Amino acid sequence: MVALIGSLVAFVVALLVGGLAIFIGASIVVDVEDYSHAVWTALFGAIVWALTAWIPLFGPLLALLAWIWVINWRYPGGWIAAALIGVVAWAAALAIIFVLDLLLGLGVGAFGVPGA
Repeated sequence: MVALIGSLVAFVVALLVGGLAIFIGASIVVDVEDYSHAVWTALFGAIVWALTAWIPLFGPLLALLAWIWVINWRYPGGWIAAALIGVVAWAAALAIIFVLDLLLGLGVGAFGVPGA
């Protein structure tokens, strides 16, 4: 039971970190500041990533395009803005993870932001 609770807490923290990273990207690129919208985007993006990344040969590229598609679907500005939100979110996620690990020793990732 303790392991289940620990896994659930780790998932929630990682989802909130991914949402914060997307929030930062969307705030900078398209001036949309809605954290709950960003958290849902992170969740949808992670689901789409999981459904496409396993495909042999082209899976990671297809998954990346699908993740950008989710951002494009959830935010205004088109494909270029969605890709820029993704790049900023990725950099923000790395910074957030670094700070959390440095200050609190948390070994979490950023659920919903690939490669972070």
